[in-house]
Amino acid sequence: QVHLVESGGGLVQAGGSLTLSCAASGRAFSNYAMGWFRQAPGKEREFVAAISWGWSGTISQYVPSMKGRFTISRDEDKNTVYLRMNDLIPEDTALYYCAAGATIGTLSSGSWGQGTLVTVSS
Repeated sequence: QVHLVESGGGLVQAGGSLTLSCAASGRAFSNYAMGWFRQAPGKEREFVAAISWGWSGTISQYVPSMKGRFTISRDEDKNTVYLRMNDLIPEDTALYYCAAGATIGTLSSGSWGQGTLVTVSS
């Protein structure tokens, strides 16, 4: 079982930036995928970004509306995935969850962290 720990959330003013971290432990992480989802108050959980790595190289995916503001990256040595969020807007306020799985397409059914809260004030 993969154990995921998110950090980096907090309160930020609109236009500001935050970097979320997700540290993974519990297995070997070759040929794997990790990603970020978020759930705003009163809304369903939505996909934000993901990254996969392995024999086919490193692949990143984003929700089109967030690409350009959000960047996902990975530190292989630390088994940690980051989400850099720039130009934050109040609509980005949500609980951000990290997920891990065999592929980007199977993240939803993989392992989940507890979440880290991001609040963007106007």
